[in-house]
Amino acid sequence: MNTHLSLTLLLLFSLLLSGCAPVAPAPGGLQVVAVESFLADITQQIAGDRLTVQTLIPAGLDPHSFEATPQDVVLIADSQVLILNGGGLEEWLGEILKNAGGEQLIIEASAGLESRVPDASEADLEHEEESAHEGDPHFWLDPILVIHYVENIRDGLIEADPDGKDAYTQNAAAYIQRLTELDAWIAGQVQQIPPERRLLVTNHESFGYFADRYGFRIIGAIIPSVSSGAAPSAQQLAELVDHIRAEGAPAIFLETGASPQLAEQLAAETGVKVVTGLSTHSVQPVDGKTVGYIEMMKDNTDKIVLALK
Repeated sequence: MNTHLSLTLLLLFSLLLSGCAPVAPAPGGLQVVAVESFLADITQQIAGDRLTVQTLIPAGLDPHSFEATPQDVVLIADSQVLILNGGGLEEWLGEILKNAGGEQLIIEASAGLESRVPDASEADLEHEEESAHEGDPHFWLDPILVIHYVENIRDGLIEADPDGKDAYTQNAAAYIQRLTELDAWIAGQVQQIPPERRLLVTNHESFGYFADRYGFRIIGAIIPSVSSGAAPSAQQLAELVDHIRAEGAPAIFLETGASPQLAEQLAAETGVKVVTGLSTHSVQPVDGKTVGYIEMMKDNTDKIVLALK
C-alpha cells in the first residue's frame, strides 16, 4: 500500500471515530455517487426525481490526477451505486475501492466502447507511437457516444432499483433524444468553419472523439498524452511549433484549470491566439449559471467555432 493511501485510510478511520460522515440520501433512496460532475448530471437526467446523485470530484478538478480526501473515501464506502467513466480515466480509484470497504454496484459508463485510433495527421507526430498505446477515455466529448453511457447507466439503475424501471427507461429515452438534438446542433455550428480551418491544438489529447465526430483534424497537443498529468519535452514542444506553422492552425485551446504558460509561449512563437475556458472533465458555470453536460458541450462548441470561423 503506498504512503498516500495509508495516510488517507488512517485519516478515514479517525473521521469515522469522530462521527464525521457524508450527508445521507433521502429515506428509502439509494446513495448514488458519480465520480465526475458531467456523469452526475447525465445520471440525474436518467434518475429524475426518484434519486439524488452526488458528485465525488468537485467541478474544476482534474480526474486524471485526483487525490481522494478521507471524506471522499467515506462517501465511496457508503455508496450503494458508484458511477465512473472508465477507460482508464480513474486509475487512482482501484486501490481505494479495494481498501475502503462497502458493497457498491459499480457502473462503468463507457463499458463496451473502444478507444479511438489516432488519424493520419496525428500519426505524423513523433510521440504518436507512445500515445497510441494509451486508451483515450474522453468518449463523452462525442454526444453520440454518450448515448451508450445513458444506456449503461439506465441498465445499472434498473438493476439497483427495479421498481424504478419505467421511470429510468422513460427518462433515458427523453435524454437520448436531447443528445441526438445536441449532435445535430454541434454539426450545424461547425459548418460555419471553413473545412481547411477545422484544426485543433489543445492542452492535452482530449478532443479526439469530438474531432472524429465533427470533421476536425488534430494538429497536436501541448501535453502529448491523453492524461493531463504528463509533461512535454523541449523536443516535443519544438515539433508542435513546426506542426502549427506547417498546418496554419489558428488557435490553441486550453481547458479550464490548465496553466497558460506553455500555450502563451507557443502563441508568441507562432502568432496563434490562445482560447481558454473549455470544459472537458467537469461541468463549469457559464455566465454565472449552473449548467449540465449539454450546456457544457454547447459552450465548448461556441468557443471553438468563434475562434476558427
